[in-house]
Amino acid sequence: MGHAHAHHPHHGHTHHGVPEGHGHHHVPADFGRAFAIGIALNIAFVAVEATAGLLYGSMALIADAGHNLSDVLALALAWMASIAARQPASGRFTYGYKSSTILAALANALLLAIAIGAILFETFHRLLEPREPHGMAMIVVAGIGIAINTLTAMLFIRGQEDLNIRGAFLHMAADALVSLGVVLAGVAILLTGLVWIDAAVSLLIVAVIAWGTWGLARDSVAMSLLAAPARIDLDEVRGHLGGLEGVAAVHDLHVWPMSTTETALTAHLVMPERPASDSFLHDVAAQLRARFGVDHATLQIESGESLCEACC
Repeated sequence: MGHAHAHHPHHGHTHHGVPEGHGHHHVPADFGRAFAIGIALNIAFVAVEATAGLLYGSMALIADAGHNLSDVLALALAWMASIAARQPASGRFTYGYKSSTILAALANALLLAIAIGAILFETFHRLLEPREPHGMAMIVVAGIGIAINTLTAMLFIRGQEDLNIRGAFLHMAADALVSLGVVLAGVAILLTGLVWIDAAVSLLIVAVIAWGTWGLARDSVAMSLLAAPARIDLDEVRGHLGGLEGVAAVHDLHVWPMSTTETALTAHLVMPERPASDSFLHDVAAQLRARFGVDHATLQIESGESLCEACC
């Protein structure tokens, strides 16, 4: 629910609610089922892959199983955050727990970074101590991994505007790429007998995962620091508010993410001639939602006769 609040000196506060609009991008409830399916499939696959790695002496499969396990943990984190984001406000948590989605996105980026480190460690270990991998075992088991990870990634292909869902999608897409790399390495080893191919493919996969992780980490850190969402041009917002009829100046404009999908805005509008009714606030909040995707707008009206205390 978006809100416009007007502050009139000596007259208390006027709170004006604005009906739910299209500016909202809440995590749909059906993602709960997607998380449940994804976690169940991947836990089963981790068990199969780790067992196969031990049976066939393939460190590549064991390392990939470890990477998949980190993604199961990441999915669980993202699922818990999406549930927390739907909890109502209570006590000191006046905005509810929406920002837990930002923390989960940040944690996902860290987990991906750890997975990259683990794969690099294993890759360099293999370069220093080459061993003959079991090509066919790699192809079969990693082939199953491609199917499972691709299916799981498809469950999250919608909702990419939510950083939390995008994190889950990236984890699964990265896993599918890792499994594809293992399959290709297995085929190449069977055809050529060159052991180093395994390590070379691993390095390529790490580069792909690192690229996605950097983007996720950059966005989640910016959100943690309450940076205005990249999709919102602050100068454009300031210009829009300053161009409203009766507005002489705009100051103390703040825009920040409440979660990975919701945005809040506060601003002081200097209006020598006060609006006759709250319909002005209603209209401005609706405009901010429709044009900029701002879900919660708090506007303070000032006559301009003297600066408010906060501005001093």
